[in-house]
Amino acid sequence: MLVEVKVQSLGLDRASNTPVVILQELEGDRVLPIWIGPGEASAIAMQLADMKFSRPLTHDLLVSAVKGMGGRLKRVVISRVSDSTYFAELVIHRDGEVIKVDARPSDSIALALRSEARIFANDALLERASIEIEEEESLDPESFEVEGESEASPGEEPAGMDPEELKEYLRKMNPEDFGRFSP
Repeated sequence: MLVEVKVQSLGLDRASNTPVVILQELEGDRVLPIWIGPGEASAIAMQLADMKFSRPLTHDLLVSAVKGMGGRLKRVVISRVSDSTYFAELVIHRDGEVIKVDARPSDSIALALRSEARIFANDALLERASIEIEEEESLDPESFEVEGESEASPGEEPAGMDPEELKEYLRKMNPEDFGRFSP
């Protein structure tokens, strides 16, 4: 069974210094944490902050390509996990045809946010994450810095900030800084 989810927050796992996107079910309290790369975290953070650029970035380009070919991203499905790797698929509608494309969850989420597409997760993944959190306490609130929890000092990368603070931080960055950005 699929459960609709939303991006609850984007944070940094201080234990591994890895960005984490937290998905929460729309009609419940269960969450699904997915550890992602810094580039994808930047793409998600920029979209959440409603940042616009004069030229399309990679995820914007893919959205434009799908639209240009007459398609529309309708939904993203985070379907399974295997050996700690999550799998997702893009569900694209075009001329009455449904096209499913294998994709990483992080890229899928960035595309869904840009396309205003719905995001779904397999119920078993949410259930598994809930069990792991209860048994192993792998989402100890003290081990994450999440959006709005702290501000970056000048010259430091942001640990978590509101959309206006994020916009200002990203405006001041040099292009080479994006590889080091952690939300």
